[in-house]
Amino acid sequence: MNVRSKRLVMDKSQSGFTLVELMVTVAIIGILAAIGYPSYTRYIVKANRSAAESYMLGVASQEERFILDARTYFCTVAGGCTNVLTATTGFTVPTEVSKNYSVSVAAPDTTTTAPTYTITATPVGGQLSRDTECKNLTLDQTGAKGINGGTSSIVSSCW
Repeated sequence: MNVRSKRLVMDKSQSGFTLVELMVTVAIIGILAAIGYPSYTRYIVKANRSAAESYMLGVASQEERFILDARTYFCTVAGGCTNVLTATTGFTVPTEVSKNYSVSVAAPDTTTTAPTYTITATPVGGQLSRDTECKNLTLDQTGAKGINGGTSSIVSSCW
């Protein structure tokens, strides 16, 4: 065998992928993506919810510090509260929370009953359409966690 005939034999054994092999690979990647993408979006929804919950617990801690000095809670909802939160109290919503949730604090100003507050995180944007399980997250002065408007009736699955 001369060098030229050896080269022809080697070239024939090194052929590329067939169309069938390529389509099988594409189908496998499609199946993996169809399984993985919903899991990924659920993970993102839970991560966004967790960030909002963490922030809400931080606000609750600020509320408890504030009541020690002022004998009342602060709020962000207009109407019914005298200590409306301003920028001077350090209440700023982080961007990772504000792009997915609108957080508000309601603290009714009543002199006849003990002071109370309710922190509510309402989903906005993509979080609103994806988080159908829990929707609004709530937290009050007793530490009671709740959900409002979701399909789940089990608070522990959302918190």
